[in-house]
Amino acid sequence: MNHTRIVDPAGALFGLVLPVLAALSGVILTKAWEPRLPAEIATHWTTTSPNGFATPTSSAWTFALMTVLLGGGCSVIAALAPATLMMRRMMLVIGLSVVGVILTVQVVMLSIQLDVRDAADTELPFWSLGLGVVIGAAIGMAGAALLRDYRRRVLATQPPEPQLPRTAHPGTVADTIGFGTVGSLVLLVLLGITPAVAVSALADGWWPLGVLIPLGLLIVSRVRFRVVVDQSGISVVNMGMTALRYGIDEIEGARVDRIKPFDDFGGWGFTVKSPRNFGVVTKTGPAVIVTTACGDRLTVTSARADHLAGALNSLADRRFRLEHDRVAGS
Repeated sequence: MNHTRIVDPAGALFGLVLPVLAALSGVILTKAWEPRLPAEIATHWTTTSPNGFATPTSSAWTFALMTVLLGGGCSVIAALAPATLMMRRMMLVIGLSVVGVILTVQVVMLSIQLDVRDAADTELPFWSLGLGVVIGAAIGMAGAALLRDYRRRVLATQPPEPQLPRTAHPGTVADTIGFGTVGSLVLLVLLGITPAVAVSALADGWWPLGVLIPLGLLIVSRVRFRVVVDQSGISVVNMGMTALRYGIDEIEGARVDRIKPFDDFGGWGFTVKSPRNFGVVTKTGPAVIVTTACGDRLTVTSARADHLAGALNSLADRRFRLEHDRVAGS
């Protein structure tokens, strides 16, 4: 693990370089198509007709600015190696979804106005919004999978305190926390499908489905986690990727307490109470609270909090016994 790493190369590529290239590609495409475009192109539509116009060059630089400031402003956080991996992944997916929408709409907007005499006669296919979200989110997920955790690792020098819980036969302990399958589907219906259908009815088109349903899926992905404790340490998995992980050699101890998400962390889901105090808190009830040698603290609400804490402390004990035996035998 590199303790001095400031920039994650994959984060810089996807979170910074990609938005800039997207912005420049929109400008280049506009310049290439400019001879075939009206002197003033339509840049904004109501549900039936254009109500905003600009020169192609002005429009191109406006789109470029929005791409860099809005999309790149979110996704660039992925390049900051010391930042929390889960936060970097989330911001990359959100940022590139915005980039995808802006660039896709720009390309479609220009293409429908090629060789057109009057831009007022054009109509923007609103499905381009949904397509942009899907493309951007897919690229964001691919980039998120390549991000690495460059946080500083510090090895624990003492075993967990004797009063902390143990288990006689420590092994793998796992729990899925947050919404279950049924709850996730209900949340998707409430936050994605229902609003999309309502907006589609008002807009007299199906394009909101392509925007709001992917956003609903993104929200649902943030409220379902899996925590795993094994001989390597503790991991929190989200969206099929490891979002937080502490090695067993970093663990100073794990205890169990009762947590109220909003009272103790000011929110629900993945939260950051302070720069070194993280929570994956999805319900009121027991939680395992893990302290590490680098000063981080991780709180995870789970019905299996006792088992998780006991396994972590026992596995940390085993690590110290093995090291002691190795030193004694050398």
